[in-house]
Amino acid sequence: MSALFNFHSFLTAVLLWICTCAYVKMHFPALLEQRTGFRGFFWKAARIGERLSPWVAVGCLTMGVSIIFF
Repeated sequence: MSALFNFHSFLTAVLLWICTCAYVKMHFPALLEQRTGFRGFFWKAARIGERLSPWVAVGCLTMGVSIIFF
């Protein structure tokens, strides 16, 4: 089943995408300077990861527990 139709897989993909963008912005900030166009999509995800990091961390923890036990 694809990630678009399975909510658990969709949540996993979105959380991994946000965390990856935040990580890339932290280590290579020049890659995500552009706020418009295609790169702006990644910049916004990195911004979500930076600003909402406690909530993203809780989401990642919940995702990990649900993958391990369910």
